[in-house]
Amino acid sequence: MPVDHLKKNLLTIHPTAKDFHDMWQRECDTSSRCIAEVKEYKRQRYDETHREPDLREGDQVLVSTLNFKNLKGQKKMRNSFLGPSTLIILIGKNELEVRLTE
Repeated sequence: MPVDHLKKNLLTIHPTAKDFHDMWQRECDTSSRCIAEVKEYKRQRYDETHREPDLREGDQVLVSTLNFKNLKGQKKMRNSFLGPSTLIILIGKNELEVRLTE
């Protein structure tokens, strides 16, 4: 039967399905609003507490050994940091070149 012959008023939505759809939409809106509020709160807290590292050439820094793959021995027995090492060049915000001491 062609679509244009169907009567529009014969197609109805079951009340329970409509209630479920409305409830689902309310919950989606509520969760979206809550996520936006949490993002804003986290952004404000980060902005309040974060400070950029104040590093200059010649400063003494510690180097983390967390991602070093060439160290021997058990991980829990190794030192977590090497240093103090002298900072040679600041390459970027989070990238620097150091002179490792023995």
